[in-house]
Amino acid sequence: MSLRDRFHRLRHSALGVRITRYALGSVVALLTSVVVFALLYVAGVGTTVDSIAAFVAGAVPNWVLNRRWAWRLKGRVDFGREIVGYIVVSVLALVASSLATGLTNHFVRSLPAHHGIRVALVTASYVLVQVLLFVAKFIAYEHWVFYGRSRLRAALRSRHQVWSAARANRTP
Repeated sequence: MSLRDRFHRLRHSALGVRITRYALGSVVALLTSVVVFALLYVAGVGTTVDSIAAFVAGAVPNWVLNRRWAWRLKGRVDFGREIVGYIVVSVLALVASSLATGLTNHFVRSLPAHHGIRVALVTASYVLVQVLLFVAKFIAYEHWVFYGRSRLRAALRSRHQVWSAARANRTP
């Protein structure tokens, strides 16, 4: 099977649709984040606060679009897996973007502020981190956060069933 055939097959599969929707949701979230980050940076707010505010501004549409549109989950939210998992992934991405923007800001301090080059470079470092984490976040969402059923709950239920069955089969 050629690479073109594989790409065509992936594009029309459930996974391909999910990847496309995840990408589009990520673009919406990234654009929201970039606008907030750039505006706060121009306003003179520190890069750590910029990153946090931008990340939160992008995380809200990202959560909604990923959960409801890309993974098509509706109804009750599994707090342990979805909320905690999303927060863990988000905090790791936030730390990475804060470190990258802080480091970039440190290196571009010598550039004149009035040309907008500093804003562009520091904002670009924020975007670069988000692009680099794109695949890692998809894998975490696909196999953990929005997986659809809890592996831990299933494992505990299985353990309980084995224990109950073994107990019922005892002879006095």
